[in-house]
Amino acid sequence: MGGLHSVALFVFQVLCVLLTLSEAGSQNTMACAPWCPENSSCINDTTCRCTPGFISSSGENFTNPSESCDDINECGPPMAVSCGKLADCQNTEGGYHCMCSPGYELISGAAMFKNGNENTCQDMDECSSGQHQCHNSTICLNTVGSYTCHCRPGWVPKPGFQDEQMGTISCEEISFPTWTAPPEIKSQSLSGFFERVQKMRIDFKSALTQETMQYLIMSVDDLLKTPGDLEALDLSSRHHTATYLFSGLEQILRTLAKAMSGGSFIYHSPGDTELSLVVQEQGSGNITVGQSHAQMLLDWAVAAGAEKSGPTVVGILSSPNMQKLLANASLDLDLEKQTELEEIYESPVRGAQLRLLSAVNLVFLSNTNTDKLSSKVTFAFSHPWEMPGTRQELICAFWKSDSNRRGYWATSGCQTLGSRNGSTTCQCNHLSSFAILVAHYDVEDWKLALITKVGLALSLVCLLLCILTFLLVRPIQGSRTTVHLHLCICLFVGSTIFLVGIENEGGQIGLRCRLVAGLLHYCFLAAFCWMSLEGVELYFLVVRVFQGQGLRKRWLCLIGYGVPLFIVAVSAAIKSQGYGRPQYCWLDHANGFLWSFLGPVTFIVLCNAVIFVITVWKLAQKFSEINPDIKKLKKARVLTITAIAQLFVLGCTWVFGLFLFDQRSWVLCYTFSILNCLQGLFLFVLYCLLNKKVGCRPGCGRGWDPSPGVPSSPDLVPCAPQVREEYRRWACMVTRNKYSEFATSTSGSGSSQSQTQALRPSKSGM
Repeated sequence: MGGLHSVALFVFQVLCVLLTLSEAGSQNTMACAPWCPENSSCINDTTCRCTPGFISSSGENFTNPSESCDDINECGPPMAVSCGKLADCQNTEGGYHCMCSPGYELISGAAMFKNGNENTCQDMDECSSGQHQCHNSTICLNTVGSYTCHCRPGWVPKPGFQDEQMGTISCEEISFPTWTAPPEIKSQSLSGFFERVQKMRIDFKSALTQETMQYLIMSVDDLLKTPGDLEALDLSSRHHTATYLFSGLEQILRTLAKAMSGGSFIYHSPGDTELSLVVQEQGSGNITVGQSHAQMLLDWAVAAGAEKSGPTVVGILSSPNMQKLLANASLDLDLEKQTELEEIYESPVRGAQLRLLSAVNLVFLSNTNTDKLSSKVTFAFSHPWEMPGTRQELICAFWKSDSNRRGYWATSGCQTLGSRNGSTTCQCNHLSSFAILVAHYDVEDWKLALITKVGLALSLVCLLLCILTFLLVRPIQGSRTTVHLHLCICLFVGSTIFLVGIENEGGQIGLRCRLVAGLLHYCFLAAFCWMSLEGVELYFLVVRVFQGQGLRKRWLCLIGYGVPLFIVAVSAAIKSQGYGRPQYCWLDHANGFLWSFLGPVTFIVLCNAVIFVITVWKLAQKFSEINPDIKKLKKARVLTITAIAQLFVLGCTWVFGLFLFDQRSWVLCYTFSILNCLQGLFLFVLYCLLNKKVGCRPGCGRGWDPSPGVPSSPDLVPCAPQVREEYRRWACMVTRNKYSEFATSTSGSGSSQSQTQALRPSKSGM
């Protein structure tokens, strides 16, 4: 048995040796490739394989000796792994791991994990764990994923001590701002007020911030209620004082509000001044702040501005006692508002008379850059209800300081949305001190209006005298007198309607206003038609030398009254809504409707201007023919007076109105108004008083006494005795009294002789 065992052991050893030799031979036939790069392994003598976490440009296996195995970025796009929420993937050489985002940590306290299933990241409280860099003068406040550093209550950030990158600040205790009296203003009342302010500054403690603000407001009330010598200051100094008070109060209240611990604060002083404050560390969305005088709606981001640390302050100080300092302040209308008003009132706006209706509301924020806000702020200001009158408007205005620190009211950047139930709503893209004002716009020049009314009233009296003269004085009857008569009648009726009904007080275009506009359209067109007939008669008389003969009366009336009637009828049929405007009962400017008046007027004025030039030229010739020896100066004087008189008769002075494109041209406005409002006076002077072609001499006693060498006219005005006699005859006829021939027997023969002489054609045709 022992021999068999030895034989078996020998055979086993032989087999092992043979097997080893066989494997060695096999390896020699499959040799490893000597060029496999780093991070790879050999497959055979021609192929290499990248290790896990690496890859070549050809893939996992490669045969090109020039290739290499590069790290795979598992964290790069496209994302091959998921770490879950609040975590970040970190790539490593040949692998990756997950870590919680900054400000978060794993519940287990481990630094990393492999995949999303192991994610237990939660917010880290840097303030309690001491992992913050807040200055020792600040308080650390934990936020989700981070922390912020805030000043302690009653402290504010030091200017220039803020690390934007680390979010840390250095703080200092709040102090009462320095505020001294303006050196330009000499006032004992103002000096006493600033003495109280200095005492407040010395005694200020951040723990008593609210009490300090209350005392400051009461001090302002005392100053404004009993201004003392402030009322004796000139207007500019008072407005300077108001501007100075606004800026100082804004700075102090903003600073003191930051010393509050937070929340809201409302104070109503015994003088009816109200302060409303909201102080908040963080906020978002819209916020509403207000009290009984004013309400304000704004975006919290607007209130905070660019400040990233410290509390955000929103405040309104409403003072009804500022009216004394702001009295008689001017209003600066921006170009857009000016244009809007001129379109509404159809006339230049030369300023406004102002009256404060609400309290003056000083608005201030933590954001000091409020000249141009990123979003508009909406206000609702309370005030006594009042219905605006004619040319009045409730406007939302703000107090603006000029370069000299004076102030005035302005409206730019603000829009008045509407008024209801004693409250006016406004929107502004900037902040300042706001108030609701009653603005009475100076639409018309009172001097020009006075000239117009007085001139028209005087013309009406003169036109009435002209009408009576043309109707009653028989010796001057004729075709030209008929034209004069009807011209005066049309001007008299038109001027009367103009004085009584041109202004549309209610602003509503009703039947009364349309009727007035239609009558004015007809009367003034008729007047211009009779002016054209004046030109025709003058042309016949001077140029054609028809010895005073003109058109017959029925043709004169048909042209003088029929043509304007036709124009008005066609205009009313085409656009009846064109009669009447919101401010004046006249023709509407829209769609060229005004040309239904301007067109005929322009044509008549141009035609009469041509006739005027021709007649003046002919008159100059006739003066030379009548008496060549007459002095040149006298001829020039007579010719000039005659020419000027005919300018008014023919309506050529209305040409100034045709060139009145811009009503701000005060020279043209005054010239046009004076010349045409006094047209009736000029007609009376020409036809009834200062007719230098026929004059009454003392002692003539029997009528007219033509001046030597001056031509007479068939329609010249008789002497005063004859005019009085004709008026007396008319008065007796009206009262049905028997006319006494005895009373006129003395002047009868003279009157008859005068009439005969008056009706006799002149040598010159005049």
